[in-house]
Amino acid sequence: MANRIDAPDSPEFGRGLSFTDAIYGFAITLLVVNLDVPSPAAWDSWTGLVDAGLLGQLFGFVLSFVVIAVFWRVNFRLVRSMSGLTSRVLTANIVCAFFIVLIPFTTQGISDPGTRDLALPTVVYALNIALASLAQTVMYVLAQRDGLVTMPTGGPRTVRRQTLFALATPVVFLVSIPVALTAGALPAHVVWLSLLVIGPLAGRFAYVTATRSADAAQT
Repeated sequence: MANRIDAPDSPEFGRGLSFTDAIYGFAITLLVVNLDVPSPAAWDSWTGLVDAGLLGQLFGFVLSFVVIAVFWRVNFRLVRSMSGLTSRVLTANIVCAFFIVLIPFTTQGISDPGTRDLALPTVVYALNIALASLAQTVMYVLAQRDGLVTMPTGGPRTVRRQTLFALATPVVFLVSIPVALTAGALPAHVVWLSLLVIGPLAGRFAYVTATRSADAAQT
């Protein structure tokens, strides 16, 4: 096991958690910069606001707000469950934070009226989210291997299944890349929305897997 560098009750552990929380909070706040204030004439009607591109910008803002909030929630729960930190877990967390900080920048590409219909901004955004999700999954796997997180009932087999279900998010965003390159940005965005169904299903399967493993262990 990698050398442990922090304990959960140490000031260093708390500082590390606060630093990560600040990164997520800063990234989610920066999203508002992507919203351009419409001209006074555009406020004359809803049609004027739509023509000014506000609807597309709001789509990018809401999408990335939800994405960053979900990433923060998962990161918070994971780090809180750890009995300490190791150098490689900390590195994986920093790598994940790197991609989180990039989200406001890549959001600009998919929400700006001049670029949102292009394939490349969608590809860059999808790659950004996929890499952030993969980094977070790697952090979970490393935390398990370093003994920082309590092994779930069912042992390594349950961990492998939970990890597989966690890959649903990066897989969906990676699949949207060839869709964007061949069919355009809008169909790729529709692929993203499939996570509204796939995400809860993956979470449900992960819960059922853990429950079955617990029942099997008791019999």
